Amino acid sequence: MTIDRRPDLSRMKGYHSAQVEVDVRLNTNESPEPPPPEFGAALARAVTEIDFNRYPDRSATALRAAIAADHNVRPDQVFVGNGSNEVLQCLLLAFGGPGRSVLVFEPTYALHTHIPEITGTKVLTETRNEDFTLDPATVGAAVAAADPTIVFLCSPNNPTGLIEDPAVLDAAAAASQGLVVVDEAYGQFSSWSAVDRVNDDDRIVVVRTFSKTWAMAGLRLGYAIAPSSVVEAMDAVVLPYHLDVVKQAAGVLAFDFRGAMEARVARICEQRGRIMAALTDLDVDVWPSQANFVLFRPRRVAGDVVWQRLVDNSILVRNCSSWPGLDGCLRVTVGTAEENGRFIDALKGALA
Repeated sequence: MTIDRRPDLSRMKGYHSAQVEVDVRLNTNESPEPPPPEFGAALARAVTEIDFNRYPDRSATALRAAIAADHNVRPDQVFVGNGSNEVLQCLLLAFGGPGRSVLVFEPTYALHTHIPEITGTKVLTETRNEDFTLDPATVGAAVAAADPTIVFLCSPNNPTGLIEDPAVLDAAAAASQGLVVVDEAYGQFSSWSAVDRVNDDDRIVVVRTFSKTWAMAGLRLGYAIAPSSVVEAMDAVVLPYHLDVVKQAAGVLAFDFRGAMEARVARICEQRGRIMAALTDLDVDVWPSQANFVLFRPRRVAGDVVWQRLVDNSILVRNCSSWPGLDGCLRVTVGTAEENGRFIDALKGALA
């Protein structure tokens, strides 16, 4: 028996990242270090006290309160989901759909296009400057002309690693009649955040995740800091009991280990500087990064060839060559000191 699926799905491609067996995996922007052992021990103790026969707290009250306290906002300005991708999906379910649109500035995070397409929301695209920056005046004009329901900004931007100038956010917010969503999945690596701009009288939403800086990618936990009216709308579309009890407990406990997170971020930033310094001395173009990854483009050897040569040396990076505006580009996640050393040595050979 064949059942016809939605006809527009034939035009969509799922979100994919090459997964091959290698010794050094530097393609998905995960933390190279796990949380401290004390976090695992605390979570194990918490799990023994859970009533698994009962549904989880549907409102994730304790978790929202912990996130709110960490960001100096109210709990009713916090929405929590299964990774930041579910948060984005709920934003689109609540504010997108047929007859509505989002505006993105390519190249940027692929799911800012993919999730709107899934929800039947029209995607409008503008192109970044050749150096991947954005001009505030250009952004303001694009937002005013497009009049989208949602403007997506990504800071630091994935896959380029560049942060957006605060003036870009100001220009987008001033021109927008809808929401301006700032995706800060890598926010703790950055020199500034838009969280302080969120209030009930403005249109700004900030989306974050526990996957990167908190080293909890395996738990799938993300959140939004948003006007309370936006959170209320997202609560209306999310599935009931979508956050299990273990996930909620882990999120609350994470804030007891903020010092460990900040120390881990500092180590990653130090290693990021090491990678960028090494790439500067090689035959590649490299862009400054304030995330936990670095984008680069080999000058004389095709990016696809370099990617395969790295795989042949059991090192996996992200091949971005097919992404809009990123012909020949590769993206490397910052790993451990040993992993980064292996990558740098292998890249030197791959560029030969």
